[in-house]
Amino acid sequence: MTGQTIILRPAVPADAPALAALARQSFIDAFAHFYRPEDLQQFLDEWKTPEVYTRAIADPDTAIRLAEVDGELAAYALVKRGYVMDDHPHPRPQRPVFLSQLYCAGHLTGHGLGRQLMDWVLEQARDWQADSLSLSVYSENPGAQRFYQRYGFEKVADTEFWVGSQRDEEYLYELRL
Repeated sequence: MTGQTIILRPAVPADAPALAALARQSFIDAFAHFYRPEDLQQFLDEWKTPEVYTRAIADPDTAIRLAEVDGELAAYALVKRGYVMDDHPHPRPQRPVFLSQLYCAGHLTGHGLGRQLMDWVLEQARDWQADSLSLSVYSENPGAQRFYQRYGFEKVADTEFWVGSQRDEEYLYELRL
């Protein structure tokens, strides 16, 4: 990304429509071929809307960091304080942080934005004095799995993720802090 200006900043309410648009397009680009159109649409309409991101931005236990490239939203990370998945094995963390989303525009994947956002995620978890950082990753996404493993995340459980009426197998990863 030589010669391009990259800015990382917190999300503000006015960013909600752009966040929803990037989330929708990133998900479609990466995963649409796995789903029936009606399941994909149900998922997008439930989880990837400006209203969902407006609520997340307003939530004091949620933080969203944006990565802009030359003034355009290119990637983001969304973390939640105090959230632990039901599938998390014992012992459960006392001060968990959950990386809910780390999305990047498809044409910018592999240019270091994920690394920069992941560095922020770790910093945010430490600022919140978390004892663990967890996330779920699609079982058929070895590239994402390798990315998280480079940060020291380890698989701690099998879990599931629903897109409409389709159940996907995912892995619950955790990094103890």
